[in-house]
Amino acid sequence: MSPDAVPAVAPPSVNHLAAPLVARLVDDAARLRVAVTRDERGVTLVDAGIGARGGVEAGLRVAEICMGGLGEVGLGADARHGWPDWLHVRSSQPVLACLASQYAGWSLAASKEETGGRKFFALGSGPARALATKEALFAELGYRDAADRGVIVLEVDRTPPAVVVDKLLRDCGLEPQGLTIVLTPTTSLAGTTQVVARVLEVALHRAHELKFPLEHIVDGSACAPLPAPCADGVQAMGRTNDAILYGGQVRLTVTGDADAARELAQRLPSTNSSDHGRPFAELFAAAGHDFYRLDGALFAPAEVWVSHLESGRTWHAGRLEMELLRRQWTAPA
Repeated sequence: MSPDAVPAVAPPSVNHLAAPLVARLVDDAARLRVAVTRDERGVTLVDAGIGARGGVEAGLRVAEICMGGLGEVGLGADARHGWPDWLHVRSSQPVLACLASQYAGWSLAASKEETGGRKFFALGSGPARALATKEALFAELGYRDAADRGVIVLEVDRTPPAVVVDKLLRDCGLEPQGLTIVLTPTTSLAGTTQVVARVLEVALHRAHELKFPLEHIVDGSACAPLPAPCADGVQAMGRTNDAILYGGQVRLTVTGDADAARELAQRLPSTNSSDHGRPFAELFAAAGHDFYRLDGALFAPAEVWVSHLESGRTWHAGRLEMELLRRQWTAPA
């Protein structure tokens, strides 16, 4: 090796980094108002909003677990833009934190025949995705985890059936004692919090859709307003999406070609979508509750800054739509 050569560094294990965060979530269960149980095989289940009350702090903890220990998530009560609570997210490993871990990309389903009752469907997010690597995204990232413990987060309102737990254990290559499943329905405080904390991940996913080289994204920070949860599932999902699409602010620091950085800033915000300007729940209903009928450009933060390391320039695009959010979230006087 020449004196100037930089030695290769193995990528971090998102499940290894998340393990102490999971342990603290379990240890603090009573204070966080979450319920911890183990099934007959020894799989750990953390209820953060189904039977247990949960709370915003639990949601912040779950969001950092989702990011595989490679991100920080906090709450700022500073009444920015006329709204009291804002989530702040940052990562110096945004591609791994957001796409290899936090992104809800693992489809987990079971039929009525398999469950002996209702069919089950959930999108799994969190570090355990990187153990199973069932998504084509992992081949693009060139990343696979090999930890002997794993944690998956499901945005569901009931415990996953045994057939789904069996799939998780098999595909992740884990013993039951090594798997933790965190349950956070979007209608709960914790669920709303951990979904809005995906504001940086939404930007990374959109950048990937725009074919921007992921290896050129070297740092990221973001914030978004935190709405109250809603008992209606579709309305709850609408609120969390609106928080990002109309209130999310993201800054990405990139390297590589300056023109590509400028183009990313211009094309990234949700203002590029033909669906922009209407509440998400309304758009979802108009699309027959089919995500694939919605314009993909809508799934992006409201406002972005892209800073280019080599030139020192920063490009800005998009805008907040706080009046739209306040109309949706605030009760009339």
